[in-house]
Amino acid sequence: MPAEIVLHDYWRSTASWRVRIALHLAGLPFRTVAVDLTAGAQTAAAHLAVNPQGLVPALEIDGLRLTQSLAILDYLEDTGRLRLLPSDAAARARMRAVCLAICADLHPVANLRVLNRIGALAGDAARGDWAAGTIREGLFAVEALLAQFPAGRHAVGDALTQADLCIVPQLYNAARWGAETRDLPRLTAAAAAVAEHPAFLAAHPDAVRAEAA
Repeated sequence: MPAEIVLHDYWRSTASWRVRIALHLAGLPFRTVAVDLTAGAQTAAAHLAVNPQGLVPALEIDGLRLTQSLAILDYLEDTGRLRLLPSDAAARARMRAVCLAICADLHPVANLRVLNRIGALAGDAARGDWAAGTIREGLFAVEALLAQFPAGRHAVGDALTQADLCIVPQLYNAARWGAETRDLPRLTAAAAAVAEHPAFLAAHPDAVRAEAA
């Protein structure tokens, strides 16, 4: 019997959400270990033993313990569980730029740790303004990156790619913080294209929270 796959997860974490989508797309059953970021569970010794960064996700698979959502997506790709990379080298590089613009540049400056620090220093209003402003600015740049690709069904063409797995959670976060996205047609169309996809529905925070209740 294959070893159980375990995802250390928080239901509203956009980074964890990317991995949940990937696991559902790959048809890989997994068990979730909930890490309540709002309660500070990520700083507990038990979780730091899993991920020394004190972050989610962490994935236990194939006898390994993997962190960082994009590294996990690449591992699933490299082991043949997923096919989410364009076949052309130039398209792959540009797709990865879209993913990194979200995961490395936008997400870290509007995550819970940063927002809590801003709230402590400047109050809740500043916290909300920072979140909405940085998310809006980052997504505006991502929209311009998507314009490099021919229009298609999904973010970077007709095939589903890692970019779609990064975009959908980030747009949810934008809505949560009131960042305007209606004038970003490539991004909003990409999210609409997978709105009813079973893997995306199963990974949605509402579904995860309802299952845990």
